[in-house]
Amino acid sequence: MPTYTAPLRDMRFLLHEVFAAEQTLTALKGFEEVTADVMDAVLEECAKLCQGVLFPLNQVGDQEGCTFDNGEVTTPTGFKDAYRQYAEGGWCGLTADPAYGGQGLPEALDYLVAEMVGAANLSFGLYPGLTQGTILALSAHGTDEQKKVYLPKLISGEWQGTMCLTESHAGSDLGLLRTKAAPNGDGSYAITGTKIFISAGEHDMSENHVHLVLARLPDAPEGSRGISMFLVPKFLVNADGSLGARNQAAAGSIEHKMGMKASVTCVMNFDGAKGWLVGQPHKGLAGMFTMMNKERMFVGTQGISQSELAYQSAAAYAKDRIQGRAADGPKAPDKAADPIIVHADIRNRLLTARAIIEAERALTLWAHMQVDVSHRHADKAVREKADDFAALLTPIVKSAGTDFGSEITNACLQVLGGHGYIREWGMEQLVRDVRITQIYEGTNTIQALDLIGRKLSLGGGRLFKAFVTETDQVLARLKGRNELAAFTNPFAEARDLLIDCTNWVVEHSANDPNLRGAVANEYLRLFAFTCFAWMWTLMAEQATAKKDSGDPYYDAKLQVGRYFMARVLPQIHSLDAVVRAGTAGAMDFADAAF
Repeated sequence: MPTYTAPLRDMRFLLHEVFAAEQTLTALKGFEEVTADVMDAVLEECAKLCQGVLFPLNQVGDQEGCTFDNGEVTTPTGFKDAYRQYAEGGWCGLTADPAYGGQGLPEALDYLVAEMVGAANLSFGLYPGLTQGTILALSAHGTDEQKKVYLPKLISGEWQGTMCLTESHAGSDLGLLRTKAAPNGDGSYAITGTKIFISAGEHDMSENHVHLVLARLPDAPEGSRGISMFLVPKFLVNADGSLGARNQAAAGSIEHKMGMKASVTCVMNFDGAKGWLVGQPHKGLAGMFTMMNKERMFVGTQGISQSELAYQSAAAYAKDRIQGRAADGPKAPDKAADPIIVHADIRNRLLTARAIIEAERALTLWAHMQVDVSHRHADKAVREKADDFAALLTPIVKSAGTDFGSEITNACLQVLGGHGYIREWGMEQLVRDVRITQIYEGTNTIQALDLIGRKLSLGGGRLFKAFVTETDQVLARLKGRNELAAFTNPFAEARDLLIDCTNWVVEHSANDPNLRGAVANEYLRLFAFTCFAWMWTLMAEQATAKKDSGDPYYDAKLQVGRYFMARVLPQIHSLDAVVRAGTAGAMDFADAAF
């Protein structure tokens, strides 16, 4: 059966030893009291909630799913009570403004919370996860009145938020959307159209839903420049803050999905529903991206969470399941066979999974710390530099976290063999659940195109140059540290290969408009492996300093890191070769021949 224990030891190592989060975060305005003790207390409380309340509902939710009847959605057994505990614990407003009832904690801490919640119950985590984005979008673009009316209820968890973008004919190309917004003459608008794939569009866990809907005003220009964003509540709100009449916004049906069955996905019909403009006319896409950038990092976190859950479950199984004998002689001579953990293939699968998970966790935490610095540091130049890093890493966190999430869950299912394929063991659910993370919030190819196209080009290559400078400083600081050579040497090799490959892409794509699209996915994976090597070097630096402390955690950390450098990182050479193959054989193949 699946097993999950929140990886608090690894989280504390990253926060307090690798990234010195207390020093960085308490120096930021508003975070002065976010000490190491505060961070640890938050993580420990979250772990209790996840292990004791959310995780026991994971398989139940998958087996029951959500039900739809006459426009109403019922969530699986136990979800309403679990959500009540979640909201009462203040988890819905962890990073939100205290002026509206939030706790005002860092995004970095919120990431670690989100990972634990996702591992315990991925479907459950999507409900409040989307509300976080709604809170962020309204905080950035809403009017004072909108903030006053809606933020306290969203932050308390009494209401939940959604994002309504996709239409049947307009998925990644939102410029094609047709939903209309007609002025009512009183400052509100009548929203008419149908949206699909709306997560948490309707359910029974909160008393109101606040939809952020993309639509076109009558005078809107064509394409993405003609999109505006509107706030459309399920129930209208009276002047005293109480709920009023039901709005003309309702679920027409729910989707029957491959995975995440306890997270409802709705077709939403807006039939002249009353809504209010959020932000400036025709600037809705930019406003929605305030929400989407956070959600993309959140989805990367979902991939990591499923990888962690799969790894823990597979490792526990491998220690218990006996089959065959170790190649170098019996390890359990008193038993009929040895535990399968002795077999090289099993160990490779588990160590590859762990090596990637721990590097991803480090990179994602560092990226979220950059978000915090970009929002709150007193020095504008420091804020801008941190914002550049967050922008550069967002597509990597989202795409790598979810691509590897799918690969790792599959590899860990293989550890269980036939039992992994059987529903009662729970592993096949993880494979199904994590698969959507490679698709929603912008497919992973869109993330790769964003990296290789937009992010490499911004400011004349400013973002990539900052990455090179940052990694230069790490390598310079560790130069001559022979005890770290197993980390610094392969990291330096990977970093230099990435630089050469990037220069090649920039040079050759000038004459081949299809090049970046043809190699985007391999380039992002090469970039991700290089970032993982960077993170492993930083982790090894701290673990090496403590390896004689008597704590076996540090020895294990170094062993996993060396495994990554020797067995996983060398994939960069084949990725570089594929990138340099360019469009060969792809674009000149006749359409009719497919």
